[in-house]
Amino acid sequence: MEAVPEGSAGGAGNAPAPAPAGGRALPLGVYLLAFSLFAMGSAEFLLAGVLPAVAADIDVSLAAAGGLITAFAVGVVIGGPPFAVVSLRWPRRTALVLTQVIFAACVAAGLVIGSYPALLVTRFAAGLAYAGFFAIAATTAVSLVTPDRAARASGVVVSGLSLAMILGGPAGTLIGYHVGWAGGFWLVVALTLVAALAVAVAMPRTAGGPEPSVRRELRTLRRPRLWLVFAATLLSTASYMITFNYLAELLDRVTGIPDAWIALVLMLFGVGAYLGLAIGGRVSDRWPHHALVAGAAGIAVCSALIAVLARHALAVVPLVLLLGVAGFVLNPAIYGRVFTIASDAPTLAGASVVSAFQLGISLVPLPAGLALNAGASVTSVAWIGAVLAVLTIPVALAERAAGRPRPAAAARPS
Repeated sequence: MEAVPEGSAGGAGNAPAPAPAGGRALPLGVYLLAFSLFAMGSAEFLLAGVLPAVAADIDVSLAAAGGLITAFAVGVVIGGPPFAVVSLRWPRRTALVLTQVIFAACVAAGLVIGSYPALLVTRFAAGLAYAGFFAIAATTAVSLVTPDRAARASGVVVSGLSLAMILGGPAGTLIGYHVGWAGGFWLVVALTLVAALAVAVAMPRTAGGPEPSVRRELRTLRRPRLWLVFAATLLSTASYMITFNYLAELLDRVTGIPDAWIALVLMLFGVGAYLGLAIGGRVSDRWPHHALVAGAAGIAVCSALIAVLARHALAVVPLVLLLGVAGFVLNPAIYGRVFTIASDAPTLAGASVVSAFQLGISLVPLPAGLALNAGASVTSVAWIGAVLAVLTIPVALAERAAGRPRPAAAARPS
């Protein structure tokens, strides 16, 4: 295949170059994007593990240090769509490398300055860059493959995030306890720069497509089916993350699992997420709505069983794994639906679905806090997750119904 000029009109709206018929292996670029997301995503999971050490080092309360997590999340929620618009006419490879370098620079600057205000600002800025990269990476992955493999390619890219959950956060936390909390973040900086160099050197150039148009991108967002996918994204993400975020508390206080084993049980969720992405990536290109409904139903069942069987470790531990599988089976299907509905202008839609994912994560403390502050048991958050998952199903079915062609109107009698 001949290289296509990187500065062509395709920019952010590139169409995929045809892949060889019957090819099963995904292009190298898809795996580079997954590694990049692993490197950057590790910073999202790392801070929670070293938060007490951070609070002690910069002399703030644990609650104030928790604001660093919120700052990053807010940056991710609001960063993707504006960057997608600004970078619409840029070559994708340029946008990817730039966001990686900015992300690494922000993390490094926060570590060098070391004060709470500096960390707060740089975490927010890093969240903006991370959101920009995630949005462009999702669109780029789809542009590198034929449409029948779009969901699989998206699943592989997002698997970098599940690997960050399994390996990046725990490994960074372990490093932090041996060489200081900043050690793990310096590793994130190094890995991100290595990934940026790999993208700059080895990312395949994508073929030219329609002239990028901000107006067309904004017009695409007016499609109701797209907003149904965004709603399903928010609900489903919140449904499994609300249980995951309070699993440590549940395992400790209700299940009675020793503290030394809790981290390993939580890692099972990440293993399940990786398996779910592999399964979802394989089935979502052909049966996206089956994957959405099955995943949401699986989350509901697993969440309810965790709440009912919370005192039985032999039941809860495998359910944590299955919750990760069910939760992440949906992700490739979600990306597949977004890039199918917005195939003529995918960049802003791709950025918006990333924001919907992060918004689902960010809103989790609200219903959980209401339940716990009202005196409910920690198992109540699993019931909330089950309800949110059930609500996802009619939204997914409504999106499918909206896409069906309407029967032709019967001819009127003369």
